[in-house]
Amino acid sequence: MAPKLDFSAATDVPKLTDKVILVTGGTTGLGKQTILSLITKQPAHVYFTGRSQASADQVISEASSISASTPVDFIQCDLTSLTSVSTAAKKLLSTADRLDIAMLNAGVMALPPGVTTEGYEIQFGTNHVGHALLVKLLTPLLESTAHRTGDVRLVWNTSLGYKGAADYLKGGIQFDKLKTSCSDIAPVMGPWIRYGQSKLANLLYARAYAHHHPTITSVSIHPGVADTGLISSLGFFQRMFVYTTTWNTMISTEDCALNQQWAATAAKGNGKREVVSGKYYEPVGVETVPSGAATNDELAEKLWEWTQDELSAYEV
Repeated sequence: MAPKLDFSAATDVPKLTDKVILVTGGTTGLGKQTILSLITKQPAHVYFTGRSQASADQVISEASSISASTPVDFIQCDLTSLTSVSTAAKKLLSTADRLDIAMLNAGVMALPPGVTTEGYEIQFGTNHVGHALLVKLLTPLLESTAHRTGDVRLVWNTSLGYKGAADYLKGGIQFDKLKTSCSDIAPVMGPWIRYGQSKLANLLYARAYAHHHPTITSVSIHPGVADTGLISSLGFFQRMFVYTTTWNTMISTEDCALNQQWAATAAKGNGKREVVSGKYYEPVGVETVPSGAATNDELAEKLWEWTQDELSAYEV
């Protein structure tokens, strides 16, 4: 039986007056659901990224039918190309004078071996490197907004899948192989271990970002498991693996989008269901100490330094 989540977007998410929001991967799944939910709270502006203009047009149409007063704009962005990410960031920076919430929701899962345009393992490059560059380029805007308002959020979507890499891979992240397809990792479960490596990076990097940018609230969240396109697009055996291991915990797309909405909007503080920068949360708003390599602050800092070196050529 799917767990019941004691949280309602309708009643527990506050008004978002004046807030400017960015959602990556907003054309389908959890990203789309998050946009359609938060649009009811009257934010000042919502931007979202994706690759499909046709899917984006559908999201904009649905959002307009819910709240015609909030502008909703699509920025095309392919996270497998750092050139595309850079172009997307510059487009946002050319139009937005503040950014209060960035929800790093986009991702890929359990793909066969492959590499991004710049040669990173396809899942690590998409889920971590692409998002890390986007955030790097948007950080000056995030910091200036935080100086004005005192409350800016970064929400990094990770997954319980991080445990696969944390438990299986020596050191948690194989830095010397990140610019390969990592095809020699776990021949049978390789797609999932590579996915776990990228999700471990999301969790660690959120914590490292919080340390390096203390004016910005940066947290990682596990949304839960829902039967979105991320799962339905998998091959038969990968899809069956998900269904057989999560059949009793799978929740609806609407519920799966709640934890990131909570993290983006809940009050800051140390109380129950309040947000603390650098922490990791499971649904909904449950602060959780991650396991294995995910607790390693030295690994988080090593990932931070590796990422800064890799992205040093990209400037606003």
